[in-house]
This record gives sequence, C-alpha cells and structure tokens, in this order.
Amino acid sequence: MNSFFQTLKSLYQKYRNFILYCVIGVINTGVDFGVFTLLRYTGLHYLIANIISYHCGIVSSFFLNKYYNFKVEDKSVKRFISFYAISLIAICVSEGLLYLFISVCSINDLIAKLISMVIIAVSQFLFVKHFTFKK
Repeated sequence: MNSFFQTLKSLYQKYRNFILYCVIGVINTGVDFGVFTLLRYTGLHYLIANIISYHCGIVSSFFLNKYYNFKVEDKSVKRFISFYAISLIAICVSEGLLYLFISVCSINDLIAKLISMVIIAVSQFLFVKHFTFKK
C-alpha cells in the first residue's frame, strides 16, 4: 500500500503543473461556461457571449495559475500580456470552432461550447507553461 501512495506522490510531483492547470481549468471553465450561459439566456448572440465569458475566464485563470500553480511573483505585467496574447489567439480559434460547430454543423450552442473548450484547454496549457510562466 505504501508503494501505491509513493507512486501517486511521484506522479503528482512529475505532473504537478499539468494537474493543477487542469483543476484551475475546471474552475475557469465554470466561470466561462456560467457567464456564457447567463448571457445566452439574456438573449445575447452566442459569439458576443463567448467573447465576454472567455475574458472572464482569462482573468481568473491568470491569477490562479500565477499564484497557486506556477507560483511566480516577478514580471507580472509581462506575464499577463503573454498570457493574454495566448488567450486572444485561443479565443479566435474558439470563435472559429463555435461558428463551425453551430452555424455549419448545427450542433447545440452549449454542447459546441463544451467541445471547443476541451480543444482549446489542451493546446493552451502547452503555450502557457512554456512561454508565460517559464522561470
């Protein structure tokens, strides 16, 4: 039993950043998806709702990753600009995916949003880790 917990601890230490990025991602996904859902129920167009909700997720994601995941205190402005730039690229891809899924493929807007969020999250982690929070 001890070797099982040692193996888990070893895996956690090896993949700590990715695991915490995923946990923080779940929190930010909740923020993004919650804001998106509220805005859609108010009648706001899905592309505009996506931009607003995505920006809410960007800000919360940056601060949670900065303080709890990558634990960096220096170059806050430079890091935020890098994080934001990567996020802007991601939102463009997200907008394209939403347009494709909803307008072309006729997928429900909430399901389309969930699919696009998974695709974006994986690719964005790699860029954030290697560019924004590189020590």
